[in-house]
Amino acid sequence: MGMILPDGLVNHQSKKMSIHESGAPATLRFTLITVSDTRTKATDKSGACMARLVQRSGHTIASQCIIPDEPDIIRETIHAQSGNTDVICVSGGTGISHRDQTFEAIHPLLDKRLPGFGELFRLLSWDQVGSRAMLSRAIAGTCAGLIIFVVPGSPKAVELAMEKLILPEARHLVAELHKDSP
Repeated sequence: MGMILPDGLVNHQSKKMSIHESGAPATLRFTLITVSDTRTKATDKSGACMARLVQRSGHTIASQCIIPDEPDIIRETIHAQSGNTDVICVSGGTGISHRDQTFEAIHPLLDKRLPGFGELFRLLSWDQVGSRAMLSRAIAGTCAGLIIFVVPGSPKAVELAMEKLILPEARHLVAELHKDSP
């Protein structure tokens, strides 16, 4: 386990690198995308939470943006990150309302899906929201040499996903993704 920071978060960079992480850079580049038709930089608590946690874990933010819940814009934004980042974290648009289209936009882009991420996220969410956890369509996978995570837009959901799943495994996932690359 990593070093515990003053605010109770775990700095995963301080732990000794496992064999699984040895192929990954010490510092990963994250792209943070908030999908929302209503949030602004001033009101984007989820985006701010993602940024704070990424930086506290010793990684860097390659880019951060807020985009509308429009499938074409979501896909264009994902494709534009190729070569600029290691990990893309998307928050918002994962519900079941008519405007929630993030899942539909990103799911077909994934070369390989990581169903365990969504399953674990919903399991952990159970403790926070009970049976409402089934409404989450959190997903993860790879796309064009990148790791992509998609989580609900609430700050608590973002914090849960980042602290318990994404940040502890990001280096391992990046190392695995590039392990046998030419």
